[in-house]
Amino acid sequence: MRGWFPHPREKGNPIPARRRSTGGRRAVKHHLICDRHGTPLKVITTAANVNDVTQTLPLVDGIPPVAGRPGQPRRRPEALLGDKGYDANAHRDELRHRRILPIISRKGSPNIKGLGKLRYVVEQTFALLHHFKRLAVRWECRTDLHDAFVSLACSLICWRRLRKPKNG
Repeated sequence: MRGWFPHPREKGNPIPARRRSTGGRRAVKHHLICDRHGTPLKVITTAANVNDVTQTLPLVDGIPPVAGRPGQPRRRPEALLGDKGYDANAHRDELRHRRILPIISRKGSPNIKGLGKLRYVVEQTFALLHHFKRLAVRWECRTDLHDAFVSLACSLICWRRLRKPKNG
């Protein structure tokens, strides 16, 4: 007897979905936006099967005000670097409308020359975030607990950057 679920190779179900279990790992994806020094500004946690491009504008909208010159704090970055997963013409147009320069490689074309050197900062921040094993492998059943641990990890990363003595 095959059971309640249809066979994965039957028409209409090309990719077998993981059946809900009482424990174990859950597949999640972290979407991160950081400044040029690698300080995390906003992190969004989604399911692993969610497209990256859907999180572009929520990341940009979630950036907190940054102090700088006297006057009103700047709320948006001057440029946004992204990989091919964030490539969409509608989002490019929306970013330009918000006066943000999108620097995103197009799908199906070679990468923008030198973008890897700039994206290294983001990848390094992901590595710092996933040094916390609880975030690299999600064991919590509740999403709000996982998001709290992500916020705590980002706070620790920021605190370590502030505590680090500056040379010069």
